[in-house]
Amino acid sequence: MIIFLIMAIGMVIAMFAGIPIAYCLGFAGIIGLVLDIGFNPTSSLLAQMVFDTGFAYEFSVVPLFIAMGNLVSRAKISDKLFDAAGSLVGHYRGGLGMAAAISCGAFSAVSGSSLATAATMSKASMPSMRRFGYHDSLATGVIAAGGTLGILIPPSIVLIIYGIMTEQDISDMFIAGIIPGILCVISYIITVIIVTRLNPELGPPGPKSSWRERGAALLQVIDIVILFSVVLGGIYFGFLASTEAAGIGAVMAMVLVGLRKRLSWRMLQEVMTETGKTTAMLFTIYIGAVFFTEFVNFSGLTDYLEEIIYAWELSGMMVVILILAICLLLGMVLESMSIILLIVPIAAPILINLDINLIWFGILLVVATEISLITPPVGMNVFVLKSVNPDVSLSDIYRGVLPFIAADFIRLALLIGLPVLSLGLL
Repeated sequence: MIIFLIMAIGMVIAMFAGIPIAYCLGFAGIIGLVLDIGFNPTSSLLAQMVFDTGFAYEFSVVPLFIAMGNLVSRAKISDKLFDAAGSLVGHYRGGLGMAAAISCGAFSAVSGSSLATAATMSKASMPSMRRFGYHDSLATGVIAAGGTLGILIPPSIVLIIYGIMTEQDISDMFIAGIIPGILCVISYIITVIIVTRLNPELGPPGPKSSWRERGAALLQVIDIVILFSVVLGGIYFGFLASTEAAGIGAVMAMVLVGLRKRLSWRMLQEVMTETGKTTAMLFTIYIGAVFFTEFVNFSGLTDYLEEIIYAWELSGMMVVILILAICLLLGMVLESMSIILLIVPIAAPILINLDINLIWFGILLVVATEISLITPPVGMNVFVLKSVNPDVSLSDIYRGVLPFIAADFIRLALLIGLPVLSLGLL
């Protein structure tokens, strides 16, 4: 335990110093293992873990879904998604804010990235909301909050990493994220309605589209709907495994880009290069997490924490709530992936012994880390919105996300109290 505490403190200090999370986890794990079991056993163990990770079949889903997201983002669909949603609800008070939430959810379903969703949808929706007199706080707030859907709505890279770390079926993780993701979009729409009812000047009504215009706008995104339906529908109905769905999704995304006349060798090279870099980054982070997990197993931390749980007579639900509370506190200073990589190696063995469903817990964990993306002082989506809209103050953005943070806490409470919302489709 003493060794673990020393390594944990050193790791946290390194994170605050700006050292990448992969190196923090990896070096903490390596040094801890060397102190625990010696240099030679550690070197043999780590070499085997790197080899096994590099050739793990389940990891093939990662670059395929990343490639699909990169290709779709090149198709310039964000404007079309916002226009389609705006044609349906834009004429209501706060309607363009609702449209931003809906289009963020739709874009998340094919990108899998929160930061990419926030940045892309900001460029697509901010000009329209400003043109119709929306206050910057509401406009940026709903986009920053909507961007968090990228780590929950399938295909989420975070859900993939969590599934691999906990040995849960990735297809099941995706299916479990469907209802919570839809619930999130609905909660953001309700939040916009409440905020604009209390202060109508924040989000005046936009233009009303004719049924002909709505049909034309929806027709522009029909290919995205088909792509999402094939990938997620194939997984849900059992026609496709997650890896097969990822491969088909990547090919369909390439066809989609071609049909939109944006496919070129140069663009394809950029997509593959970006996919390779992102995949290499995720592999490095995961290998660092594997080292840290192995160190946790050897350190006896899990046994020590279980003794405390039994001594205090904590129930499984109480332990889950305690872990989520720790995640929410960590979210004030760390980004989402760091939180998951720190928490899962410690929490998973304990939760297994308490008979907690790890798929349900995974959804709760992702929702909790979603909140960290928009909470001060380190809200990554907030800073993305600030970089895309430099003329908007951070105080306005944080003021705008506060109602959505409140909605997230209510949604998290519902998912805790009603596990069927996460597990009902399995």
